Amino acid sequence: MWLYLLKRLLIMIPTLIGVLTLTFAVTQFIPGGPVDHALAQLDAESARTGTDSSAVALRESRMPGPELWRSFHSSEADRPGSDNLAGVKSPAVDALLDKLLNVSYDVTRELYKEINPAFLKVWNANPKNGALTLNQSHGGSSKQVLSVLNGLEADVVTMNQATDIDLLAKSGLVSADWRKAFANGAAPYSSTTVFLVRQGNPKQIKDWQDLIRPDVQVILANPKTSGNGRYAYLAAWGYAKKQTGRDEKAREFVKKVLAQVPVLDAGGRGATTTFTQRGIGDVLITFENEAFLVDKEISDAKFDVVYPSLSIRADSPVAIVNKVVDAKGSRAAAKAYLDYLYTPEAQEII
Repeated sequence: MWLYLLKRLLIMIPTLIGVLTLTFAVTQFIPGGPVDHALAQLDAESARTGTDSSAVALRESRMPGPELWRSFHSSEADRPGSDNLAGVKSPAVDALLDKLLNVSYDVTRELYKEINPAFLKVWNANPKNGALTLNQSHGGSSKQVLSVLNGLEADVVTMNQATDIDLLAKSGLVSADWRKAFANGAAPYSSTTVFLVRQGNPKQIKDWQDLIRPDVQVILANPKTSGNGRYAYLAAWGYAKKQTGRDEKAREFVKKVLAQVPVLDAGGRGATTTFTQRGIGDVLITFENEAFLVDKEISDAKFDVVYPSLSIRADSPVAIVNKVVDAKGSRAAAKAYLDYLYTPEAQEII
C-alpha cells in the first residue's frame, strides 16, 4: 500500500512543479504585480528623461551592502529612480536589510556584547522604530579604519584614536567636523594605559624604568596597527621625556622597551591573549578597561594591575559613516545608537 502511494507521488511531482511554476509566472503579470510595477517605473523614468526607453545600471559591490537596500527595501519601492524595480514591500525582507555595522577596535568585543542588547531593548520599545540587527567588526584600530577605507561598509565607527577617524574624514566618508556631532568631542568614554603583571608582581615591576631591565619581557600590541599599542608607545615616550627633557633620550628609551618585546600582536586583544593564555611575558601594557576585563572574564585570574607614575588619557571617539547611512537610509538608527553610548545606562555598562 505504502509503496503504491509513493509511486503515485513520484509520478505527480513533475505535474506539481509545473503547476507551481505556472502559478508563479502568472502572479508576476497580475495587475499591480511586480511586472506592472517595473513597467510603471520605466514609464516614469521615460517621462522624466523625455526618452522612449531607459537604461538601468544596478550598482552591486563585492560584498552585500547598501545596494541590497536600494534593490529590495520597502522604502525604495515607490521612489522615482529606485533600483527596486519589482516593487518589493516585504517586512521579512526589510528585517534582513535593517542592520547596523559597528566597526570598532580590538578590545571592545565584550563591551558591545553588553551595549548592543541594552540599546536594542530601548530601540524596540518605540513602536515607530522598525526591526534592527546590530553587527560588530573588531581588530586593531588602524587596520579597521583601513578596512573601512577599502570598502567595509560600516554605519558607525567606534575607535580609540581621533587620528583614525580624521583619516576617514579626509576621504569624505565621515564629516570634517565629526567631533561636533556628539558631546565631549565625540568621545563617549576614555581609558588610560596601565601595566598588568602576574599575581604578586614577582618581578617587582612598578614603573616604566623597570620595563628595560634585562630580566623583564614586555607584551604590547604593535603600535603600527593598534591604537592600544600606540598609546603604550606614547606613554613610554612621555615618561622618558619628563625624566630627561630630551626627545632623543625618549626615543632611545622607547627603543629599549620595544627590544624587550618577544611578540608584537596586531591588536590589543591578541596581546592580552599572548600574556594571559599563552603565558608569555612578565608585564602587559594595555588599557585599564582591558586589564579589568581580564580579572572579570578569566576564571581564577592570577594577575595584578600596576599604575605607573605617568600614563596617558585614551579617548574613544565615534562617528557616523555618511556614505553608508545615506545609501541605506540608516542615519536615524546610527545616530540613536551612538547617542545611547552617552546615556546613564550605557555609561554604567562602560
